[in-house]
Amino acid sequence: MRGVSLTILLCAMLVVAGCGGSGSSSSSTGSAESSPSASTESPPASKKTKPKVTVPKGAPPKKLVVKEIEKGSGATAESGDEVTVQYVGVNYKNGKEFDSSWSRNEPFPFQLGAGQVIPGWEQGVEGMKVGGRRELIIPPALAYGAAGSPPAIGPNETLVFVIDLLGVK
Repeated sequence: MRGVSLTILLCAMLVVAGCGGSGSSSSSTGSAESSPSASTESPPASKKTKPKVTVPKGAPPKKLVVKEIEKGSGATAESGDEVTVQYVGVNYKNGKEFDSSWSRNEPFPFQLGAGQVIPGWEQGVEGMKVGGRRELIIPPALAYGAAGSPPAIGPNETLVFVIDLLGVK
């Protein structure tokens, strides 16, 4: 009888010790229980949040600048594909946001290579992989040129976009 009581007491002590500390035994059981929802390393495109776009200092570039912020691991966007993106666009000159699919909570679909978007997007999105995020700095000649896109975009404006590629069909 005394052996059974001692066993129960030892089990109770182990339970209490496992529940109360921040040691390795509680974190290993906690991670096994929470692993399905604990993916914080490179979230899928659908789990990303609206990026903050920072305009570089100095004069705007004369050519398209493509910066891979996060490399995707899905299908590659090619000319002729229908792609779906989330994006934020800001003016290079003053850093003010002029458009964002994130703000409307509406991903933007378009056919790559069909002239449905500005040339800077055509060139900057091609080759992206689903799940990726790119920054594009687009000079006026590859954006809206001398005409601009009033009232949000004036004539000969350089634009900065951060684009997330959500899907390719």
